Amino acid sequence: MEIYAIPELRDPILIYAFSGWSDAGEASTGLLNHLLTNLATIEAPAILIAQIDSDEYYDFQVNRPAISLDSNSVRSIKWPGVEIFALRNPRGARDFIVVRGIEPSMKWQAFADEILDFAEDCEVTLAISIGSMLADVAHSRPIPVSATGSHPTIAKAMGIEVSRYEGPTGIMAIIQDACIKREIDSIALWAALPHYAHASFSPKATLALLNGLEDFLEISLPLGVLLKESEEWEMALTKAVNEDSDLKEYVEGLENSHDANDEDQTGDAIAREVERFLRRESSKERDSEG
Repeated sequence: MEIYAIPELRDPILIYAFSGWSDAGEASTGLLNHLLTNLATIEAPAILIAQIDSDEYYDFQVNRPAISLDSNSVRSIKWPGVEIFALRNPRGARDFIVVRGIEPSMKWQAFADEILDFAEDCEVTLAISIGSMLADVAHSRPIPVSATGSHPTIAKAMGIEVSRYEGPTGIMAIIQDACIKREIDSIALWAALPHYAHASFSPKATLALLNGLEDFLEISLPLGVLLKESEEWEMALTKAVNEDSDLKEYVEGLENSHDANDEDQTGDAIAREVERFLRRESSKERDSEG
């Protein structure tokens, strides 16, 4: 790892996501990109503080480097890898260390150790993984987001469910397991988005993850253009669904199933929306006063 700085941050939270297996609809990496763009300010920009050596962890025949040209036709090569940013959070009491990159091809345990060695140097006590997956859900209904703890003790302490998943996994689970061994609290936020919309970026899922992060941390985060893009995404997908009679019938079945199962959860959902609204209004007042 090439380290550029060990920043002075307030009780920082590690937030990480990787493109690939755990990034359906680019929703999870989309959340990190959104935070780096919208939470940063002129006075406190997002700062690149470290990068992980790509030669150690990537198969370049799977994740190939890319060539780009600048305005003077000078070529440069961008290698697949991982970037680590320091991001100050003016809307909360804790800052963020953001880890963004491509899921590595090999040496996962060593990769996790590199990230967490650096996280411990920065005095991180909480790590949040962000993921998105394809599921049997309707695009016209709220995107489900689950928060789970990597260990029963952690889940109980934080008031969330313990993860009961069994099966093939990705690098995020390896990092979570390493967090347990280092006694770093670790949770996972996952969004489930329609499998029939896998080919395009899903701002609605990114927005759902943003809301989930807000709810868990009890803070307000900037929406930027996510709300507008989410509405446009949903309208475009509805149009495409309506043009395919078989797909339309399938989606209507998903909608009916969601509506039938969601009746008991309506009160909790409204309560979360009210709490989120109040946090945002409070943040607006603080921003205007500043």
